[in-house]
Amino acid sequence: MPGWVSDALVDAGLGQAYRDRPPYQRNDYLSWINRAVRDATKRKRLHQMLAELEAGDVYMGREGHPRRS
Repeated sequence: MPGWVSDALVDAGLGQAYRDRPPYQRNDYLSWINRAVRDATKRKRLHQMLAELEAGDVYMGREGHPRRS
């Protein structure tokens, strides 16, 4: 995981929400963010990931990921 992504998770207080996701979702998020060529796109995708982790029931723009307690 790139340090700037890790830092963003910590700053947003979403590290545990990220770790609670299944491994395939964590890998999808990182791969999707890192595939972007432009920095602006990487930041946009990072913000989407953070928003989805905050919501708890969204994964890659689709509803359905149950929030774990």
